[in-house]
Amino acid sequence: MAFDHKHLIDITEYSDTDIMTILETAKAFSSVNERKIKKVPTLKGITVVNMFNEPSTRTRSSFELAEKRLSADCLNFGGSSTSSVKGESLIDTVETLNAYKIDAVVVRDKHAGAPYIVSQHTPASVIDAGDGKHQHPTQALLDLYTIWEHKQDFKGLKVAIVGDVGHSRVCGSLVPALKIMGAEVTLVAPGTLMPPRPEVLGADHATPYLDEVLPDMDVVYMLRVQRERLEGAPFPSLTEYHELFGLTKKREKLMKPDAIICHPGPINRGVEFDSYMADHPQRSVILEQVYAGICVRMAVLYLLLGGADNGLNS
Repeated sequence: MAFDHKHLIDITEYSDTDIMTILETAKAFSSVNERKIKKVPTLKGITVVNMFNEPSTRTRSSFELAEKRLSADCLNFGGSSTSSVKGESLIDTVETLNAYKIDAVVVRDKHAGAPYIVSQHTPASVIDAGDGKHQHPTQALLDLYTIWEHKQDFKGLKVAIVGDVGHSRVCGSLVPALKIMGAEVTLVAPGTLMPPRPEVLGADHATPYLDEVLPDMDVVYMLRVQRERLEGAPFPSLTEYHELFGLTKKREKLMKPDAIICHPGPINRGVEFDSYMADHPQRSVILEQVYAGICVRMAVLYLLLGGADNGLNS
């Protein structure tokens, strides 16, 4: 299958056709993940390095599972286990990895732009697994996959992204991805958690009033309040934040009957949600997003690395 990309670093470099190719390939890989033996030889002999210089549970574990289910060889390292603690530069680390004749690097880093720097110093494919407050393209793709599974189409779909927009790399990829696919995006956040120029993200609207927009939304995407990135006190208390911007059983009455709820995880219960909404059996698709992460990351690896065409049928 031809796919005209070597890296996945900036989602805006991908067209609607590219994104649909990924989603449709992920759908095919979903059947692999439902089998008793969840493994295909698609990337046998391919070596993928997972360079995670920032903590991660969902992204790291789903990339590793995706690689193993495609029969790739994977090397996991990062943070305190690398020579960066001894002062080695990112470029020197990459040059060391190049000596191993690797085929791909999955990069997660607290510094925006780190995956791009890696791509300039390696012949391997590079996948951005989250860099600073910049982008997180595979998160956006798994979000799109989950929404697509429920709504079948993106054209005219109304999506609200609610919460800590200003510190969110999820927004950096999700907003443009939704716009590429034809959705209408509204950002909802207190002024202290909204970027100074929210229009740069490409959203159609920005507002601090959640209750006003909920009745029109098909998808409500809640963002985690990233307390580890906050400086100062952007709101009086988490209790007040929950009262004004949390998705609650009381607030559900404002929502469309078929509106769904997304969240990239991890959830702060009592902040972004009450437990009723976080676990809502009809609306919450949060665990579906987690599962979609494996399928989408399998698809991305397969397409970028030119996997065997018979991989899905083996």
